[in-house]
Amino acid sequence: MARTAKALEALVELVATLRGPHGCPWDRAQTHESLVPFLLEEAYELAETLRHGNPGEMRDELGDVLLQVCLHARIAEERGAFDLADVANSLKAKLVRRHPHVFGGACAEDADQVRARWDEIKRSEGSSRDLERPALLALRKHLEVHGGPTVDSCARLLGVPRQPPEDPTDRVAELLVAVAVLAREWRVEPELALRAHLDELRGETHDPSDRP
Repeated sequence: MARTAKALEALVELVATLRGPHGCPWDRAQTHESLVPFLLEEAYELAETLRHGNPGEMRDELGDVLLQVCLHARIAEERGAFDLADVANSLKAKLVRRHPHVFGGACAEDADQVRARWDEIKRSEGSSRDLERPALLALRKHLEVHGGPTVDSCARLLGVPRQPPEDPTDRVAELLVAVAVLAREWRVEPELALRAHLDELRGETHDPSDRP
């Protein structure tokens, strides 16, 4: 435990140096908002690494995600909001509160009961909002519920036939690649652009339950 605490303390000090007046210009320029694409990217890379199970790659990718946590905590600390210790303490309190079968007198016989109680406690805390899905998946759900542009209008916009081709999977992938290339050329983060547009669509439907 002492080794872990020492390593984390050194990491926090290093991030503070990077963000300091004589630190790295790139790190100093970052905000909560500007770091979102990097947080998403690192989370996806970690998820991919976990699928393959290489310990060395796992360690490195977990480190990249931890860096994002440290950067956000440091930015918040600079603004007088909270620091990494507050993050850890808040998480500890939440875990104790949501595991009454471990830290209290409740009982849970299996994982299903644990999950049901977790959800119940979460609702009682007023923390019923769902985690955000990637914008493309969230948009698909929104369209299933509320509809959207017509197929004809989208086909005209993309310059493709309305009817699906022989291999629609490959064609859709090509179109998504084309969008990503244009977004890079236009210096637009496609995930954030789509999420912002999705927020506008949600506002138009005025349906607070329409969450991913």
